[in-house]
Amino acid sequence: MSDEVEPGFVRVRLDLAYDGKDFSGWAKQTARRTVQGEIEEALRTVTRSSRTYDLTVAGRTDAGVHARGQVAHVDLPDEVWAEHGDKLLRRMAGRMAPDVRIWRIAPAAEGFNARFSALWRRYAYRVCDRPGGVDPLLRGHVLWHDRTLDMDAMNEAAARMVGEHDFAAYCRKREGATTIRTLQKLSWVRDGATGILTATVQADAFCHNMVRALIGAALFVGDGRRPAEWPARVLAARVRDPGVHVVRPHGLTLEEVAYPADELLAARAVEARNMRTLPGGGCC
Repeated sequence: MSDEVEPGFVRVRLDLAYDGKDFSGWAKQTARRTVQGEIEEALRTVTRSSRTYDLTVAGRTDAGVHARGQVAHVDLPDEVWAEHGDKLLRRMAGRMAPDVRIWRIAPAAEGFNARFSALWRRYAYRVCDRPGGVDPLLRGHVLWHDRTLDMDAMNEAAARMVGEHDFAAYCRKREGATTIRTLQKLSWVRDGATGILTATVQADAFCHNMVRALIGAALFVGDGRRPAEWPARVLAARVRDPGVHVVRPHGLTLEEVAYPADELLAARAVEARNMRTLPGGGCC
């Protein structure tokens, strides 16, 4: 599959953020409010177009998940970009609801694909274990866990998960898709002033529910219900474990998506499409 832009079109990169509370996820749906649907409708309106221009996104977030550093691209006709490009950012801001913001709109480098050119995605999941609960002003972005959490035990468990693995035990399987991922970072830090523990979860890509399932396993270790080696044992089994709890979405935020240098964008997109295998094992 080529990432060449159709003649007569320009590929445009959008850097954006949103509060996921009132969205049914990223991907557009009939009769449901979604981030993709909101942006595409605003784009159609402000460019006075008779058609909708489809967005491609770096990471399709679920209902209730937030984003601070999301990236998307859209291919626009040359004449539409020439007429509206320099005014598009301000006009989009005036058309969209305040829970979704686009920070930058600019022509993408040659070979850029918001999804396949990405090197990694970094998420943060925030949890508070204070007995009194979460600060009311942060409740929409922080999960309350009603048991005290041992961060050292959680980090011990996390260290065993980093690397390239088949994460089938922590994903909702999709037909024809691999569950092999390279988990580059998984670690926890605690803010003593707020009582909030923040997990940094970074990988080349994520499969469905993977981050929230990893967090659910970590919380069971942190509150003493499971030993530190349990999440890695579940991982090695490569089978969805009913003991792995998928935590609620509102504590999760997509913080950043990274891309290679411009001259490497197209090659990275080709590499990312290849079906991966583990040494001595199957693809999935």
